[in-house]
Amino acid sequence: MKRKVALELYSVREDCAKDLEGTLKAVAEMGYIGVEFAGYHGRSASELRKMLDDLGLQVAGTHIQLETLLGDELKRTVEFNHEIGNKYLIVPAVSEEWRRTKDDWRRLAELFNEISERVKPEGMFVGYHNHMVEFQPIDGELPWDIFFGAANEDVVMQLDTGNAMRGGASFEDLLRVLKQYPGRAKSIHVKEFSATNPDAIVGEGDIDWGEVFELCDTIGGTEWFIVEQESYAYTPIECVRRCLENLKRMGLV
Repeated sequence: MKRKVALELYSVREDCAKDLEGTLKAVAEMGYIGVEFAGYHGRSASELRKMLDDLGLQVAGTHIQLETLLGDELKRTVEFNHEIGNKYLIVPAVSEEWRRTKDDWRRLAELFNEISERVKPEGMFVGYHNHMVEFQPIDGELPWDIFFGAANEDVVMQLDTGNAMRGGASFEDLLRVLKQYPGRAKSIHVKEFSATNPDAIVGEGDIDWGEVFELCDTIGGTEWFIVEQESYAYTPIECVRRCLENLKRMGLV
């Protein structure tokens, strides 16, 4: 099976800030077929689209702040993402007012439901990405489950494997989440976790990627496998190259 693997550009953010076009070129030459944005480094949508088209790169998503999806900002966000060819609008974090209590998480899910209905006619999806707090229980229940239990089926569940395990999730918890919310992991963050090596890259830690990818294929409805690396045993560019090479070595891409 040919899986679509993208790079979360936050992994190489300093390189992007210095030379966005050169960094995208390097990423494409490694064999990544897509990228997920985490900021646009002052470029317009048309400038980004030309860079991507010239390199044959697709857009796997963008990480944006919740505020860009509210009120009049939503129209501008939709127009920008139409132009760059992106349909996945992923919120990577929210302020504390949305995550103190179970009711806060339910209110957040209701807001995402409203946004989801507004972007659906545009062929787009809104989604939520976890850090650690989502896997730390509130009165015996995980915020991740509170949120996705209340969110509609169009709200993308972008599971960040490494963040979840750093937050206290077990590997079995990752598998449970993929099974419990079928068809909702339209993209997943492929981030390693190691109990002994904080700088481990994909394929060098505790996660059984074969099992994760199989569930993504059969249950998760996953379109994009998005590599993200936030700790660096080598230069960031070398780390993300090695991540992709390890996935190839394991026969997963």
